[in-house]
Amino acid sequence: MKTFILACVTAVVIAVVGGVVLSSVQEQADKAFSTSGVRLGA
Repeated sequence: MKTFILACVTAVVIAVVGGVVLSSVQEQADKAFSTSGVRLGA
């Protein structure tokens, strides 16, 4: 049982760290898929 709890806690920690890392790396779509010749919005 102790091993199962440890595995669950480890999975949660990995998920939280992965979410934080991916959120900090992610770009907004209008910046990621536009070039200098494209005008988006106003």
